[in-house]
Formats: sequence, C-alpha cells, structure tokens
Amino acid sequence: MQLGTRWQAGGTPPKSVPADLLEAISRVEATLPQAASLNAGAPMPMWTLTWLEGRPVVELDSGIELSVDAEGAITASRFDPMD
Repeated sequence: MQLGTRWQAGGTPPKSVPADLLEAISRVEATLPQAASLNAGAPMPMWTLTWLEGRPVVELDSGIELSVDAEGAITASRFDPMD
C-alpha cells in the first residue's frame, strides 16, 4: 500500500486523485448532509487517497470506499469506520 493524501469532503481534491474517480467522489459528496445543518461548526468528513497494488482507493471517514478494479471499473462499498 502506498499512502496518498487527505482532503475535506466538499473541498477541491488534490491533483493526485485520478480523474476517473472525481465524478464518483462528487456523487458521494452530493449525498452527504451538510455538517453545519447537523451540528454547528462540525467539520465535513475527510477523504483519504491510498494506492493498493498500483490502483487508487479513496475512503471517506464516514464509511464509504471507492476503488478502481483491474479493468478500470469503479466500485463503491461501505465499511464501519469504528472497525
């Protein structure tokens, strides 16, 4: 695994995020409640970009993972962030 970078949901993704993931990230972010409406001053969750076997994986702190398989297809999955 190769570490990448982190950025806040709703912010501008770093240039190191592959273009094919940008649309999928935007779709996920569109489903997120605005932090301010839930808890005044609460920050938005953070994305983490890593590389596994040469392919990008982005995880949102709230439990969503986007990955690119060997054929280039993007897969979304959920995980328990408390695990």
